[in-house]
Amino acid sequence: MRKILVIGSGKSTSYLIKYLLDKSTEENLHIIVGDIQLSNAKKMIGNHENAQAIVLDVFDKDSREKAVKNADIVISMLPARFHIEVAKDCIAYNKNMVTASYISPEMQMLDKAAKEKGLVFMNEIGVDPGIDHMSAMQVIDSIRDKGGKIILFESFTGGLVAPESDNNLWNYKFTWNPRNVVVAGQGGAAKFLQENTYKYIPYNRLFRRTEFLEVDGFGRFEGYANRDSLKYQSVYGLENIQTLYRGTMRRVGFSRAWNAFVQLGMTDDSYTIDDSKNMSYRDFVNAFLPYSPTDSVELKFRHALKIDQDDEVWDKFLELDIFSETKMVELDKATPAEILQKILMDSWTLDPEDKDMIVMYHKFGYVLDGKEHQIDSTMVTLGEDQTYTAMAKTVGLPVAIATLAILNEKITTPGVQIPINKEVYNPILEELKDHGIAFKEKEVPYLGYNPMHL
Repeated sequence: MRKILVIGSGKSTSYLIKYLLDKSTEENLHIIVGDIQLSNAKKMIGNHENAQAIVLDVFDKDSREKAVKNADIVISMLPARFHIEVAKDCIAYNKNMVTASYISPEMQMLDKAAKEKGLVFMNEIGVDPGIDHMSAMQVIDSIRDKGGKIILFESFTGGLVAPESDNNLWNYKFTWNPRNVVVAGQGGAAKFLQENTYKYIPYNRLFRRTEFLEVDGFGRFEGYANRDSLKYQSVYGLENIQTLYRGTMRRVGFSRAWNAFVQLGMTDDSYTIDDSKNMSYRDFVNAFLPYSPTDSVELKFRHALKIDQDDEVWDKFLELDIFSETKMVELDKATPAEILQKILMDSWTLDPEDKDMIVMYHKFGYVLDGKEHQIDSTMVTLGEDQTYTAMAKTVGLPVAIATLAILNEKITTPGVQIPINKEVYNPILEELKDHGIAFKEKEVPYLGYNPMHL
């Protein structure tokens, strides 16, 4: 049997492993799931006859090398920083490799060796990055094939809560890593291209510079800029594009409220709070506000942020119970970002019956035969439950489909790469449709760049 090694059995692997198990008999597959916690791996495979669970510690060189050597292809679903040791083993033992993570500089350095050995190292084949690459390139290539010239490309993705589980005033719950949400946008100004002009949004303004987006059947959203929208400009072949913008989607109103935390400094992760363990939530908020012998914490908060008592955004903060005198931080030497994360997890953790949602939105502006055109392309995927989530589906299925395609030599171009070539994205996107992951494209009047960014 052909052996597929899956390293890591976290939240994103449910659909991935199910897909491979469902295909295992007809494709002659044996699925080996390795995890530092054997129970996690066993839970994912159940009692399937074509699968086995093993203990695999990525830092244990001997067991890691043994597992890689025994496989025909390796899927690493570890945190991105741990891929590189697995990748080096794959080079040493001539194994193809698949990850959903961004290509790191260390991974890119293996490109020459992978090509010399004829190995496919497919990266960024999850949802974002992944499905965003494939769906964008399919439309971009189709426009080019008919002689069009791309002048605008905007792309947004959001991991959100499904409408039936959307029951708080923020219209948001944590569907993935909470820390990434709390520190999003930090580390430099957002950079993008607008009408041939480089534009920058510093972190302290990021959440007040948003764009509105309408998705048929799901209503209105807003998008704020990713840190570097130009990262894929040359990769996509968009060197001469006039407008290029990539962003993150939230429900309308989220960003304005979130900006309050940014302005007060509660998302800072660069220093620790003294005696944080003994702080109440109210103490934490008060630590960022001026002293007053008479004004309450609530009044100081509203005054500092210029929030009226009847402003709907005020209700959002009351809902989080951030002014509680009884709820305690209970984190020792914690950063403001870590404390804010704990507070938000009280309100934004998914309930057992909750479902998540992935939303993606692309805008393509192009010139054909002297006329300007625009295509809007949207995709919405809803989760089934807390195991088979929309996030796991949109991350895991592209990984699984690509793995099988590489194993069956349908993807053969060697080297460290992302899924932007037709031999990769066309069959994968076609198969994803069978699993309910499909884009709706429509021609709309060309509007150019959203004036809110001017």
